[in-house]
Amino acid sequence: MSIISNQWHHVEQWFARRDWQPFEFQKDVWHAMSQGSSGLLHAPTGMGKTLAVWPGALARIQELPATSGLQIIWLTPLRALAVDTLKALKEPLEELAPHLMVQIRTGDTSSYTKQKQEKKPPAALITTPESLTLLLTRPQANKTMQNLQVVVVDEWHELLGSKRGVQTELALARLRRFAPRVVVWGLSATMRNLNEAMLHLLGFDIHGKPRSGRLVQGFVPKDLVIDSLLPISTERFPWAGHLGLKMLPLVLQELEQADTALVFTNTRSQCELWHQALAQERPHWPIGLHHGSLALDERRAAESGLKDGALKAVVCTSSLDLGVDFSPVDRVLQIGSPKGVARLLQRAGRSGHGPGRLSRVTCVPASVLELVEAAAARDAAQAEDLEGRLPYICPLDVLAQHAVSMALGGGFKADDFLAEIRTTASYANVSASEWNWLLEFLTSGGKTLSAYPDYHKLVFKQGSYIVTDKTIAKRHRMAIGTIISDASIQVRYLKGGRLGSVEENFISRLYPGDTFLFAGKSLELIKINNMTAYVRSAARAGAVPVWYGGRMPLSSQLASAVCARLDAAAQGVYDGVEMQTVRPILELQSAWSAIPRTGQVLLEQVKSREGNHIFLYPFAGRLVHEGLAALLAYRLSRLEPLSFTWSINDYGLELLSRKPAPFEQALADDLFTTDNLASDIVKSLNEAELAKSRFREIARIAGLVFEGYPGKGKTVR
Repeated sequence: MSIISNQWHHVEQWFARRDWQPFEFQKDVWHAMSQGSSGLLHAPTGMGKTLAVWPGALARIQELPATSGLQIIWLTPLRALAVDTLKALKEPLEELAPHLMVQIRTGDTSSYTKQKQEKKPPAALITTPESLTLLLTRPQANKTMQNLQVVVVDEWHELLGSKRGVQTELALARLRRFAPRVVVWGLSATMRNLNEAMLHLLGFDIHGKPRSGRLVQGFVPKDLVIDSLLPISTERFPWAGHLGLKMLPLVLQELEQADTALVFTNTRSQCELWHQALAQERPHWPIGLHHGSLALDERRAAESGLKDGALKAVVCTSSLDLGVDFSPVDRVLQIGSPKGVARLLQRAGRSGHGPGRLSRVTCVPASVLELVEAAAARDAAQAEDLEGRLPYICPLDVLAQHAVSMALGGGFKADDFLAEIRTTASYANVSASEWNWLLEFLTSGGKTLSAYPDYHKLVFKQGSYIVTDKTIAKRHRMAIGTIISDASIQVRYLKGGRLGSVEENFISRLYPGDTFLFAGKSLELIKINNMTAYVRSAARAGAVPVWYGGRMPLSSQLASAVCARLDAAAQGVYDGVEMQTVRPILELQSAWSAIPRTGQVLLEQVKSREGNHIFLYPFAGRLVHEGLAALLAYRLSRLEPLSFTWSINDYGLELLSRKPAPFEQALADDLFTTDNLASDIVKSLNEAELAKSRFREIARIAGLVFEGYPGKGKTVR
C-alpha cells in the first residue's frame, strides 16, 4: 500500500473526528513530503501550516525503515514558543503516532533533561537555531544526527533577513552532511520574496546548482479589517511623537467592547508606559504585560491568561507577533505606526486566529502622519504589496563563530568545510582568499591580535582544525548566537524572585533610591552587585528603561504607500476617513511649504536661535536617513568647513549648523551624485564614528568580546 493511501487515510480520519476538512495546500505539502521533496509553505497566520507539515513528517518517519534516535527537528525562532509548539504537536501525535516522543531543548531546558536527551534522544526535538548549533558542537553530533529524516523551520520569514537566518543556513548545511537525504520544510507567512526565501532555506548542491523544492501557497479566503481610531479633534493632536497616550480614552472605549485584546506597541519602553496607563485608568481590569526582557515566568503568566481568556488585555511588543493559537483574542490594537505592511498583517492575524474567522487590527495613531501611515498600510495590504526579507550575504562574523562551533563538533578539514558552507545561499560566493583570511584570524588572531593566546582559537592537527583549549571551548559555547543587545543587568527583588533584565546603559545612570518602571511595576533601586540590580516596590513611578533593540525602521513598501497618499493629497484628493481627518493639517502644510509629490524630495531651511536648520524629507526610513545625514554632512563640509549635528526619524532628517551651509552651491555641484558614492559613504561613516557604534555587535558575534560567565557578567562600559 502506498504512503498516500495508508498514512493520509489516518490523517483524514483524525481531521474528520474534529469536523475539520483538510485544505488542498495541506494535502499538497503532505504529498510532497511523502515523495521526499523539500520546500517552503507560505500561508497566512492561523491557516493551519503546522497541520500541513506535521502529519507529513510523522508519515515519512513511519514509512521508512525502522530507525531509532533523533528523526525530526522542529526549529522555532523563539524559545518562548517552544512550549506552545509542543502542545500543538502532541495533539495529533496521540492518535497518529503515540509511540513517538517529542521534547524541547532550548536555553530554558534544565541541564538534567539535556543530559538525558544526549544519552537517549527523542524522536522529535523542538529547538532554536542557537540550541541546534550548540548540539552540533558536541563531538558525537554526527552520530546523533545520522538518522535525521525531517527538519521543519517554523516562521522562516522571521529568521530570514537576520544573522540568525544565516546561522540557520549554516546549521542546515551541516545537518545535510550528516543526513544527506533529510527533508527540509520552511513555514512562512506575510512575505514577498518567496523564491529567494526558499533558495536560502534549501541552498545549493555540491555542484553549485539550487536544490529543487516545492513552493506551496495556502490561499484560503479570510476576512481582514484594517481600520483606525480617529482623534476627536486634530487641533490638539500631536504633530510629532510616537507614544500615543493622547489616544488613551479612545483605546479604553475600544477595550470595553472586547473580550480579550492584544495591544501591540513598537518598543519595550512604550509597552511599559501603556501598561501603566491602562492599569491606572482601569485598576479592576486584569491586564498583562509581555516583552522580551521580562522573566520567563512573567511572560508565561501573560500567555496563559490569553489562552484561557482570564485577561482583559495584554500590552505587548513583537514578542507576541508569533505563536500558536490565542483563540480568545478578538481585538488587536496597534499603537503608533505599524512600520511595515507584513508586520501589521501578522499582528492582525492574532485576532480571529483560525480559518473562517474575522481578523481585525485597529491602528492607534500617535501623531498626524501616523494617520496617513494607517491609510497607506491598508492600501498596501489590499494590493498585497508586502515586504521582502533581504538576506545577509557572506557575513564573516557569523562564519567565524560557526567555524569554531564545528571545530568543537569533531573538527573539520579546510577544503571540505569550504565546500560545505558554499552549499548555503549566503556563502555560495565566499572566495578562497576570504576563507584563508578567516582561518588565519581564527588560528593566530590575524596580524592585530597574534600576541594574545585567547584569540588562537583553532589548532591544526592531523589535517583538521580543532579546538584544544578547554577555556576557549567553554567560553565559545556560552557565546553562541547572533542576538545582540547592550550588556544586560538582571533585575531582582531584594527578597524575592527575578523580574527580567534591563540594559546596563540605562541602569548605570541610576543611583540607589532612584525609581524606575519595569515589568509593570514601580521599583526602587537598592544596589547593583555582580551585574544584578536589587530592587523593592516603590510608591512612585520613575524613569522607563530604553533598550538597544528598540529601533524599528519604516519599510520601503509602507514608505512608498505613504508617498502615494501624500501625492494624492497634493492634488487635493483625500480618500478615506484618515485622510479626511488630517486634511486641515496637510492643507496648512501646503500653504506654509509644500507637500512632496511622488519622485520629489521636500527640502526646508529655517534659521533659529539654535542655528541654521536644513530639513529633508525622503520618506525612506530611519536607517537610510541615518546614513544619508552623515553623507550629506560630509559632502557639505568639504565645500566649507562646518560642524553639523543631525536628527532623524522615519520621514526625514535635520542638519543643524552654526553657520549657513552652502546648500545652493552644493546642489549646483551635484550634491546627490552617485559618483564616488561608496568611497564617500565609508568616509562619512568614519567621520561620524557610526562604524564604531556598530563594531561591538560584530565583535561579539565573531568572538572578540567575552561577556562573562553566568552570574558573573562583565561590564562593557
